[in-house]
Amino acid sequence: MPGLDQSTPQPTEITLHQASYLLEVAFDDGARFKLPIEFLRVYSPSAEVRGHGKGQETLQTGKRSVTITAIEPAGSYGIKPTFSDGHDSGIFSWDVLYYLGTHQTKLWADYLDRLAAAGASREPKVERNESPSSPTPLAGCKSKH
Repeated sequence: MPGLDQSTPQPTEITLHQASYLLEVAFDDGARFKLPIEFLRVYSPSAEVRGHGKGQETLQTGKRSVTITAIEPAGSYGIKPTFSDGHDSGIFSWDVLYYLGTHQTKLWADYLDRLAAAGASREPKVERNESPSSPTPLAGCKSKH
């Protein structure tokens, strides 16, 4: 995945759509991406997900109903979302978001292939008498329900 590239277009708008589980990002070159929250979670640029080198990635499973509970700015170069499963160590720089948007179809197909090969599921494991948490509004971020 890319790192910090100063030539990457800059976002002009970031909108969290809670009801549809999407983060919409518009860039100053006219590109606009609707990134599913599950997609962002499984492609988090964190070391917990990506590892520290090729082949050290950890396949993320059971993330279908994950939401974003908070988004913080990461300097002037990205955002740091907190996901409802507690994951909060991934900083999505503008070029990472742009890369994910431009390669979304291929990356998603790759993810589904890896899940199938591992015999794993997108569905969360829900303990008896427990239900997935519902989305909550974010401070300082546009939210459409």
